[in-house]
Amino acid sequence: MSTPLADPALAERPSTLSRLAHLAPMLALTFTTGVVDAVGYLGLDRVFTGNMTGNVVILGMALAGADNLPIAGPSLALAAFMVGAIVSGRVLRAAGTGWSRRTTTMFAVVATLVALTGVLAAVDGHPAAPIALTITGGLAFAMGLQAAAARHLSVADVTTVVVTSTITGLAADSWFGLRTGQRWPRRVLAIALIAAGAFAGALLLRVHLSAGLFTAAVLITAATVFGHAVTARDGRRLAAAEAAEA
Repeated sequence: MSTPLADPALAERPSTLSRLAHLAPMLALTFTTGVVDAVGYLGLDRVFTGNMTGNVVILGMALAGADNLPIAGPSLALAAFMVGAIVSGRVLRAAGTGWSRRTTTMFAVVATLVALTGVLAAVDGHPAAPIALTITGGLAFAMGLQAAAARHLSVADVTTVVVTSTITGLAADSWFGLRTGQRWPRRVLAIALIAAGAFAGALLLRVHLSAGLFTAAVLITAATVFGHAVTARDGRRLAAAEAAEA
């Protein structure tokens, strides 16, 4: 015969913690994408390492010979981003839904790669073309890993790398549009955070090319540790609730 839980709300608490463990890190990673993209566009010859839509547009204009836009950087970023997304998808294919050890591993790798590109950038604030392309490729690969891992977590309206769909949903579902219920706080936060990240990245470039990259690496690490820790706590609470019911 099962005994009632001492705290009836205990069984519901893990799900709340799980949602927090997913949403908060994704919002933090959205901010870091803004930082990284600002560094890429302003410091690495007008290339985005997280926003691939921007690279596709730049590449299209560059192929037409417009405004001496770069071809090599956006092309490399696109390829590296796709390879990163493939690797992340492959690793997470066997992982269950929600945050797992493999998710933690993916984000930890992202933080490490961003930190390593920061080390390369620290050697020279104005790196030669081969080093700049290496930094671009490393960052784009890392952002591909991150984007695929975020997609696996499926946090609505927060992809960490683009906000076009978020802006569309915010406007279309608003009182002036469909007037349907929406998660407007997280949508507004996602939009604001990627803009704030770009603002911070531009300011950090005044310090050094590597400053934004090291800042992003620290924030990605913090988001990863938080997500892993809260998920582990969630698991312990769920186990306690199940044991109390037995």
